[in-house]
Amino acid sequence: MVIGVPKEIKNNESRVSIIPFGVEDLKKAGHSILVQSQAGSGSGFSDEIYAQAGAEIIKSPAEIFQKADLIIKVKEPQPDEYGMICEDQIVFTYFHFAANESLTTGMINSKSIAIAYETVQNNDGELPLLTPMSEVAGRMAVQNGAKCLEGNMGGIGKLLSGVPGVEPATVTILGGGVVGMNAAKLAAGLGAKVYILDINASRLKYLDDIMPPNVFTLYSNHHTIIDMLPKTDLLIGSVLVVGAKAPNLVTRKMLSLMQKGSVIIDVAVDQGGCVETCKPTTHADPTYEIDGIIHYCVANMPGAVPFTSTIALANTTYPYIKLLANKGYKTAFKSNPSLLKGLNIFKGSVTHEGVADAFDMPFTPPHDVFA
Repeated sequence: MVIGVPKEIKNNESRVSIIPFGVEDLKKAGHSILVQSQAGSGSGFSDEIYAQAGAEIIKSPAEIFQKADLIIKVKEPQPDEYGMICEDQIVFTYFHFAANESLTTGMINSKSIAIAYETVQNNDGELPLLTPMSEVAGRMAVQNGAKCLEGNMGGIGKLLSGVPGVEPATVTILGGGVVGMNAAKLAAGLGAKVYILDINASRLKYLDDIMPPNVFTLYSNHHTIIDMLPKTDLLIGSVLVVGAKAPNLVTRKMLSLMQKGSVIIDVAVDQGGCVETCKPTTHADPTYEIDGIIHYCVANMPGAVPFTSTIALANTTYPYIKLLANKGYKTAFKSNPSLLKGLNIFKGSVTHEGVADAFDMPFTPPHDVFA
């Protein structure tokens, strides 16, 4: 199989979808790997390293898309790439379709096979390819939130940890999943007063057992959120509904409950955000202010630490890439139900119910497309 690795073109995105070890291993298995020049430079992997591993270095992204059977990326195809995607081509990356109708339409029209990292799901509900980036994003949410709270950034001017004689900042986290847990770990470690809200009582019990004493768990509902907003200096949104648009838990009207200069970090922005006033931003221009509240909604937050993020992502995606390359998608799907759950669009049909619901499109169960 010919595997293509284009350079990411999303704003300030320096991650790459495969590391040299993966190239070497695929080459030994008889596959051809086309890597766009400078695709790995932002993550610390030069063209020379990829070439030594057995990749062919290609300058033109169009040539990679034209020749490859399987395209592996990190972020969703950008509008400039839609027209390069070929019919029957497998594209394996983070898509987050439910938050982007034009991307969804573009992939439907391409008649390609779109497999989304974020919806590959094990029988126990774990999202193995989303987890590593969720761990990074949760920790970075606290780092960036702490910075945004500084007065020179427009924030309220609070140090997250406080100092002797001055109370710490209060961090409220909506969602106790991987993002929320990692955000709570870091915020608690810095000395903040941390609240985690979730609707899963078992998850709250688990978090209560493992978290330090400055982390408190609350059952999430509209009234609890309203009660917490006036006390909150840093609000982190980390709500996930697999493959579907995130629910709006904080409306614009509710912003009036927060203190001026408070900060919102919406990690759920990839799925539409759990705060109504959320809109995707970039690393080049990460924040904006609405009603006196600072919003940080960078859609590819882990892209700011590409060395860490690339290796963490490649460690988890590579077994699935190898399976697709060695077996082809039909056998791979039949042998690995987790991978089949990642199938979002198949040759013009929407095969993930969350995506179909987001845009009121017809839904075709993934098993049916192979009937």
